[in-house]
Amino acid sequence: MKKIAYLMEYPLDLPGGAQMSTLSVCEGLARHPEYGYAPVVVCPALLNSEASDYPFLIREYPMGESRIRNLRIRISAFRLILAEEKPDLIHIEMQESLITYGFIRRSFRNIPYVFTERGLMYGYRKRSRIFMDPVLRDSAMMITTTSYNKELWLNGSDIRPITVIPNTISGRYFRDYDPSKRRVRGEGDKPVIGLAGRICEEKDWPFACDFIDALKAEGLDFNVSIVLSTFEKGDDEQVDIILKRISESVGSDNLEHQLNLSQAQMSDFYYGVDIFLMTSRFESFGKAAVEAMSRKCAVVSTSVGGLPEVVGLKENLYDKEDISRGVEAVKRLINDREELGRQQEYFYRRYLDNYTEDKYIDAHVRIYDEFV
Repeated sequence: MKKIAYLMEYPLDLPGGAQMSTLSVCEGLARHPEYGYAPVVVCPALLNSEASDYPFLIREYPMGESRIRNLRIRISAFRLILAEEKPDLIHIEMQESLITYGFIRRSFRNIPYVFTERGLMYGYRKRSRIFMDPVLRDSAMMITTTSYNKELWLNGSDIRPITVIPNTISGRYFRDYDPSKRRVRGEGDKPVIGLAGRICEEKDWPFACDFIDALKAEGLDFNVSIVLSTFEKGDDEQVDIILKRISESVGSDNLEHQLNLSQAQMSDFYYGVDIFLMTSRFESFGKAAVEAMSRKCAVVSTSVGGLPEVVGLKENLYDKEDISRGVEAVKRLINDREELGRQQEYFYRRYLDNYTEDKYIDAHVRIYDEFV
């Protein structure tokens, strides 16, 4: 078996897109030994699980209380663990880990490494790029999650080669579609508009409230189901403000809200949604859109970052400067059940064709085969 070391600066069991994507590919390789690769995840100490809970090797290291201290810890840990494990390939999954590896890469010059770029090129500070670019130039390949970001790097840097592997969602919780759980809208049932995401500036929850107000101003009758995730001090106050505004718009009886759901609970949440609405001001990929697709939700979204590429349906994309296009897209789906059904099937097929865990693992194996 060839060994692949995955370098990370956050625990694998801390919720996050990079962690979930890494878990997907490592579980896939462990599940399919015929690929011939044995994963080794190098990350800070796990938070709520044991390394033995996973079907692959996890090498943990301590985490400090400051960024500089963490950098020093990672340099020592990466150097020691890589020397002990002697991997055939290194896959760097996060930006800080890329910068860290830059300090020791000469010690492992005979081991090829690849980097998955999960953001957007213009989202990095100039100071970060000073440290990142030399390491990227030495890499065997950079992987982006969208063609949009790949073009940004091709046009704005000398980093080569670059390939695209679209992100995936948790195969553990989203792999199988259960038709018995899918909400079927009967006569007299109100359509359900779904919203979900973290409390953060990028998700732009005040604008989401404005959008709901605009839909009500059109005389539309619907329910709202919303899931919010809180992480930082002050988030609970923001939740109260968001729920108060939406409740005032649609009525408390027409609003269902939940907090901090697990991935298994999120999977069930999407089954109850007819139209999933995204109001983000920034998205490098948009995993929530793919999660919604996998449960046969129609998706209406802002046209930002990688979302146009993920959503694919032009008439369901809109700009915040003029939300009338988005309002009309939702209005059409609320008023035309046949069109809603067609779109729900379209988005489910789009998920199956592009974003399943199996396709994600196969794409990685093709990259690994090229460089190992």
